[in-house]
Amino acid sequence: QVQLVESGGGLVQPGGSLRLACAASGSISSIYAMTWYRQAPGKQRELVAGISSGGSTNYADSVKGRFTISKDDAKNTAYLHMNNLKPEDTAVYSCNGAIRVQPDVVSVWGQGTQVTVSS
Repeated sequence: QVQLVESGGGLVQPGGSLRLACAASGSISSIYAMTWYRQAPGKQRELVAGISSGGSTNYADSVKGRFTISKDDAKNTAYLHMNNLKPEDTAVYSCNGAIRVQPDVVSVWGQGTQVTVSS
């Protein structure tokens, strides 16, 4: 069994910064990709940023230049560094992992962490 646990959410003023973490644990053989999503009230879930096992990254246009995704393979953890936060970034942020748990590759979701940007 594999689990993803997010942390680092909270309340921040516009222009502020937060760092989210997504830690994977369990019977992990390898991690192919980790992706951050967010869902604001009344809106559909959207992809925020993703990182592959090789380190390739992709971002939603709305966060390019403000957010950075990174990973620590030794800790099986992905991070989302969020700078210059805006009220429209307010959402529940969740991570998804494409993880090899022998012999299969499974898609695993974390429970989500709330990010609120408000003065």
